[in-house]
Amino acid sequence: MDFTNVAFALKWILFLGLFPMSFIWLRRAYRIFIKKNHSEIALKHGEPPENPEKWALHTGLVNLIAGSVALFTIIGIIGAFLDYETWSAMAGITLWMKIFADFIVSRQAHPFTLGKKKKATEGK
Repeated sequence: MDFTNVAFALKWILFLGLFPMSFIWLRRAYRIFIKKNHSEIALKHGEPPENPEKWALHTGLVNLIAGSVALFTIIGIIGAFLDYETWSAMAGITLWMKIFADFIVSRQAHPFTLGKKKKATEGK
């Protein structure tokens, strides 16, 4: 085994990157479903939507599924029942689908309005 190979280093970087990804995603699902913390749901420019409870299920499921797949991938690598092509594909697809799904949910939670934005008049 050649430890100076760039491919070897990239495999380790991808493998070690799975640990914080799965931890963060499963922690977010725990916060959404168990703790009922809706502060990180469907953020757009750092702002939550008007009704984050409506989007809690969608965001929680995206995080739960992505975190579970990442955890299964880690277990498959350590248990040696997933080869490199399989687990790298699982990790890559999971990462990109999580990014796309979060983007879609956040854009659905913050509807796009055409035309000029009306400012709320206070005190009138």
